[in-house]
Amino acid sequence: MWPVIVDFGNVTLFGKSIHLAIYSYGFMLVVAFYSCYFLLSKDLKRLGYEAKLASDITFFAAVGGIAGSKIYYLLENLAKVIEDPFGMIFSGSGLVFLGGLMGGTLGVTYVIRKNQLNWLTFGDIVAPLLILGYAIGRIGCFLVGDDYGLPTNMPWGMSFENGLPPTTYSVIERYYPWVDLAGFSEGLLKVHPTQLMETCIGFIIFFYLWKKRTAISAVGSLFFTYLILAGAERFFMEFIRLNSKYIFIFSGAQVISIIMIISGTYFLMNPFNGHVQETES
Repeated sequence: MWPVIVDFGNVTLFGKSIHLAIYSYGFMLVVAFYSCYFLLSKDLKRLGYEAKLASDITFFAAVGGIAGSKIYYLLENLAKVIEDPFGMIFSGSGLVFLGGLMGGTLGVTYVIRKNQLNWLTFGDIVAPLLILGYAIGRIGCFLVGDDYGLPTNMPWGMSFENGLPPTTYSVIERYYPWVDLAGFSEGLLKVHPTQLMETCIGFIIFFYLWKKRTAISAVGSLFFTYLILAGAERFFMEFIRLNSKYIFIFSGAQVISIIMIISGTYFLMNPFNGHVQETES
C-alpha cells in the first residue's frame, strides 16, 4: 500500500496552516483522465474533429463521473448517510465506477448534443477510453487499500493492514456482516486483490477495443461491445467482492452489469443504420 505519494506536511498559506500531500488515489485519477484526454485528442485529430472537443468531453466526463459515482455511493449507503450525512457527503471515499459511468455518460451527452454530433459515433470513439480510465483508477484503489475482495486462503491473497477499512477479522465482521468468515482466524486476513485483477482485465479489454476502433462495421458496435465486455467483467468480479447481494443472489452492480450485457448484445444483433466515420490504421 502507498496511500500518500508525497507528504509536504503543514504549510502556511495566507496565514492559515494546511496539510499538503499528493494522495495516490487522486493522483491515479489525474493519470486516468489525462491518459484518456491524450488518446482522445489524438484520435479526434485523426478523424478530423476540432481539438477543443477532446478537452470539453474530458472535462464534462470528469465532472459528471465524479458526481454520479458519489450519488451512487450515497444511495447504496443510505443508513450511513442518515447517521452521518456531512461526513458521508464530504468524505473522500465513494467514487463508484457504475455511478461514474452513468454520470460521465450524461456529461459527454451534453457535449455531443451541444455540438450537434452523432451520439453513437462518439460512443465508439470513447469506448476504449472508458475501460482504460477504469483500469487505471483501480490501481489507485489498490494503493489506498480500498475495494478489495472477499477473504481468501488462495496464494494470491493479500492483506491491507491500513486499508479503507483494514482487512482484519473484526472489521470485516462489523462492516460486512453478510460475509461468511467460517474457516478464518481472528486477526489480519488475506483478501482477493480484486483491484489488480480488474486492472489487468481492463487493460486487456482496452487493447482489444483500441485495435478494433479502426475497423468499425456498424455505428455504435464498438460501444455496445464495450458494454458487453465491461458488464461481464464486473458481473463475475462481484462474486468475489464484498458488496452485499440484495436483489435475489445479485448485488446492485451485477444487476446494472446484466443490463449492460443485454443492451450491448441486443444492439449488436440489431445494428443501427448510420454513417461510420472513415478510419485509418
